[in-house]
Amino acid sequence: MTQSKRRFFIALVPPLEFQDYANEIKEYFAQTYNSRAAQKSPPHITLQPPFEWQLDELPLLKQSLKTFAQPRTAVPITLQGFGAFAPRVIYINVLKTPELLTLQNELMTYFEASLGIIEPVSKTRPFSPHMTVAFRDLTKQNFRAAWTEFQHRALEFEFTAAELTLLIHDGRRWNVSASFPFLVNN
Repeated sequence: MTQSKRRFFIALVPPLEFQDYANEIKEYFAQTYNSRAAQKSPPHITLQPPFEWQLDELPLLKQSLKTFAQPRTAVPITLQGFGAFAPRVIYINVLKTPELLTLQNELMTYFEASLGIIEPVSKTRPFSPHMTVAFRDLTKQNFRAAWTEFQHRALEFEFTAAELTLLIHDGRRWNVSASFPFLVNN
């Protein structure tokens, strides 16, 4: 018997060239700092945190995402340096541009109004866009060592996010379920 509910989240996924680079960093954290949890998902910027959804209602979820994405324009994304949520998380920093903040806010509002999906934690703290490279299984001691190494490391990358990505959890890791292009050209 299959599970009737699965966990999903919605993100912006960078181009493959940057995914490869971010995955190399994740592998470095796995090898050097014994932190492998970040390898359980493709590199991404979370817009809608994980939520549970009935599998038999997946067509409704996908149609809602398509409806949301279609009238929107692609979003310029700038990745710059590294950041941390002490004492466990190190990430690639994503600049908080007005376009990105607007997209995330509109998506959360839309999901709450159209599907009743509410993320209580995000109601209490501001959106902090980031691309995680180490978390959860990064010990406090390894966090301190890694943060010393990464806090001043240079990283500059720009891309245009042209679609939303729906990810699904298979019980072990997150996988891309579907993508929904923004159809309006800038």
